[in-house]
Amino acid sequence: MANTKKIKGTIAILTGGGDVPGLNPAIRAITIRALREDYRVIGLRRGWAGLMELQRDKKFDNSSNVIELTEEIVNRAGRTGGTFLHTSRTRPSHCPATTVPLHLKDTYDKEINDLTPEILKNLEWLGVDFLIPIGGDDTLSYAVRMYQEGVKVIAIPKTMDNDVPGTDYCIGFSTCITRTIHMCNIIRTSAGSHERILVLEVFGRYAGYTAMLPTMAGAANRCVIPEHKFDLNHLAELMVDDRNRNPSKYSIVLVSEGAMIKDMKEMSFTDTEKDMFGHAKLGGIGDVVSAKIKELSSNFNNGVRINTITQKLGYMVRGGDPDAIDSIVPMAYGNLALDLILKGIHGRLVVLRNGRYDNAPLDVVTSSKKLVDVKKHYNVDRLRPHYKSFEFQPLFIMTGSS
Repeated sequence: MANTKKIKGTIAILTGGGDVPGLNPAIRAITIRALREDYRVIGLRRGWAGLMELQRDKKFDNSSNVIELTEEIVNRAGRTGGTFLHTSRTRPSHCPATTVPLHLKDTYDKEINDLTPEILKNLEWLGVDFLIPIGGDDTLSYAVRMYQEGVKVIAIPKTMDNDVPGTDYCIGFSTCITRTIHMCNIIRTSAGSHERILVLEVFGRYAGYTAMLPTMAGAANRCVIPEHKFDLNHLAELMVDDRNRNPSKYSIVLVSEGAMIKDMKEMSFTDTEKDMFGHAKLGGIGDVVSAKIKELSSNFNNGVRINTITQKLGYMVRGGDPDAIDSIVPMAYGNLALDLILKGIHGRLVVLRNGRYDNAPLDVVTSSKKLVDVKKHYNVDRLRPHYKSFEFQPLFIMTGSS
């Protein structure tokens, strides 16, 4: 018998920004629930880029930009890391002339172009009734623009930095913390064998949660974070003392990629090229800190210099399969998004707050910043997390969003 079910509408999903474990489980959850509720589901490839590069011509092969999602497709990918829809750091409202799609270059020929009119036309051409972007504050800031333009948007927060405002938790954060702790425990054997100070650079452009939580869990002695400029002499003194008091003669410090030494005027970048959101690629502060600790160590070690080991964890903590939390939370977030759609509600961000699933106004993404509360959670003298009581605190302690 032919399938005579009437399709209620079309839902489009995209993933933008950096990849994290947990994206595919979220896509799977949305798709399976939506199909069972008689919605058609499509995936937009490479974040906002796939939507921007789409050609409104039925004869044109848009398979590199759009894919029809089925249970078979999402079940196969749902247990894996990364995003099978792929991703990009595209911002259609600020598109450089060099990245304007070829078929639009005659229309958009400025140095920086706003291709939002094309995005809206493309969504209409695809017949999209609801748009579910999964991303961090950059990706979701453009989702706010889409909502302001009349698109029915329900957003899902994703970023290993866990710095999307309005929610205690973002997809990818738990796996990042789990991987960081694991990597610390792997490399500490070398640090101990050679009696060195271990400097590990971790993700965290503006927020230091990815350095704070592993340190609090005992993976490191100290951490330096973007929210507080630190004194190198003080850090070196602490690290030497930690090392000398350890029977295995080593110590570990986690350095957020966005951390700055007191006399630094800007973060450490690998190059000056910026993405469409104005961000240059961070990196190198770990090397600077490591070299300086080695240089200064003799001042606190009876004139004897201590060698260091430096390692940038980078993509090692964002690759691979999701952990338990990043398998369960994305499933819940996807179903929350469908709950809202079925109720006819849009312009919302699905969230976790105070241990409970909820939703918040979408514009919370652009109306505030989510950073470590230094006064409450970071001891600037000890350069490590500060806490007095765990009673009634969120699961990850200092990640609550007011």
